[in-house]
Amino acid sequence: MKEPEEILKPESQHFIEQAIEKDLSEGKNGGRVHTRFPPEPNGYLHIGHAKAICLDFGMAEKYNGKCNLRFDDTNPTKEDVEYVDSIKEDIQWLGFTWEDREFYASDYFGKLWDFAVTLIKRGLAYVDDQSAVTISEQKGTTTQTGNYSPHRDRSIEENLDLFFRMNEGEFEEGSRVLRAKINMASPNMHMRDPIIYRILKTPHHRTGTKWKVYPMYDFAHGQSDYFEGITHSLCTLEFEVHRPLYDWFVDQLMDSDYRPRQIEFNRLNLTYTVMSKRKLLELVKDAVVSGWDDPRMPTLCGLRRRGYTPESIRRFVDLIGYTKVEAINDVSLLEYAIRENLNERAPRVFGVLKPLRVIITNYPEGKTENVELINNPEDESQGKRQVPFSREIYIEQEDFMEDPPNKFFRLAPGQEVRLKGAYIVRCQSLKKNDAGEVTEVYCTYDPETHSGLPLADRKVKGTLHWVSAEHVLDAEVRLYDRLFNDEDPSGHKDKDAREFLNPDSLAILTGCKVEPSLASAKPLDKFQFQRLGYFCVDYDSKAGKLVFNRTVSLKDTWAKLNK
Repeated sequence: MKEPEEILKPESQHFIEQAIEKDLSEGKNGGRVHTRFPPEPNGYLHIGHAKAICLDFGMAEKYNGKCNLRFDDTNPTKEDVEYVDSIKEDIQWLGFTWEDREFYASDYFGKLWDFAVTLIKRGLAYVDDQSAVTISEQKGTTTQTGNYSPHRDRSIEENLDLFFRMNEGEFEEGSRVLRAKINMASPNMHMRDPIIYRILKTPHHRTGTKWKVYPMYDFAHGQSDYFEGITHSLCTLEFEVHRPLYDWFVDQLMDSDYRPRQIEFNRLNLTYTVMSKRKLLELVKDAVVSGWDDPRMPTLCGLRRRGYTPESIRRFVDLIGYTKVEAINDVSLLEYAIRENLNERAPRVFGVLKPLRVIITNYPEGKTENVELINNPEDESQGKRQVPFSREIYIEQEDFMEDPPNKFFRLAPGQEVRLKGAYIVRCQSLKKNDAGEVTEVYCTYDPETHSGLPLADRKVKGTLHWVSAEHVLDAEVRLYDRLFNDEDPSGHKDKDAREFLNPDSLAILTGCKVEPSLASAKPLDKFQFQRLGYFCVDYDSKAGKLVFNRTVSLKDTWAKLNK
């Protein structure tokens, strides 16, 4: 099986860079590059947004330009300041800054209102009294032209009167809308007299109760780009069919040759998860997960809590690249990126998840010695640490078998193993409880085989991690796995994605034992538990109670299972 970097080698320049460089070579926009990242504050950002963030801010950085952060806050029924704050935190965590360029579509509500009034006065917009269902039916299909609204030919005076009364709160929600008068026979459904304003009586998180009508996303988005002087509006492929509408609006508004250039790229789709904010919100509301930052979620705050680093996410985005072709990306590439990053930066420590007590019968009682271990063989600057060793230790239960199969190179009766950094021990006997379970293992050690002595080179086939029973810290470890057990849980038209939820996506282990050096570990500190995987300290950790989340295993076990 090829390594991910062999499968995906990003080209030196993608098509968006080529387009920008062509514009620069032709002197467009006075040599400016000005992008924007325009999230709707109606949920937390997920890894799909990370791809857009890296592109929008990355292109501005590469071409010495600017990137605005603009919240497209046109629907107060779904938006919240909580989402605004989380979005800003996630962008900064990824390593980007918008400096003083924080904007909101609501900053332009006055301009958009004036523009809508101008359209009415020019006979290019009208108030429609029909219901949303009727309007949708009248739009026709991709093979059948739409039907005109009976209100399409209202007088300019009547449309202005109704529009102003809509904003004064005189009419109920859903009773009237403002539509652009374009072309009901257009092959592009978005051009068939689209709705540009609707009545909403929900207070806005920034403008309060000033407005009773709000612009539709398609009306506000392109104009906001225009107001801000954006040169390159980078967006995902589903907005390609919206582009003619955005251009039409700008045509009615523009007073110069300048216009934003929209360029579309493929979305980031990921196996074994869902990427819809609506579906993610359902998982939160229905308590399928513990919240937006549940480490099983594809949200950036969930990935952060799980132990992912901004460098690993940016590396993943570089690996998959930008194209015009929709695809679903294998989550194993994301896991590869975090393994690659944590291998370089994460200190190695000893942690035992399912402890089995081992008593070294010929080791002096009451004696403790320190063994010296390298913190990270990939980074010598991390130095070394001292780990206490004593007569009683813990090893993993799975590292002992009473009746092992052939080629079991761990601990078994009469068999030798090396305790990493310490001695070679031989199993002599064991103890069981009434249920027949092994509760203690008795070994002897060879004092001449300490890793610092000449006989340390004596060959044994197994090396185990361990912790001193006298010095351990208790810990809870949360083993997170993929939230869904289907590669494409949203790809089944006749089934709900939640039918594919993985019942084993979380296992909570209590009574785990970790080495004492972790006493000072803080939330989001990351470690490699040797032989087990990469782990991150959870926010729930506090004095006397360490809680770790497994970020990722040392190897891609799913690839082997599905091979």
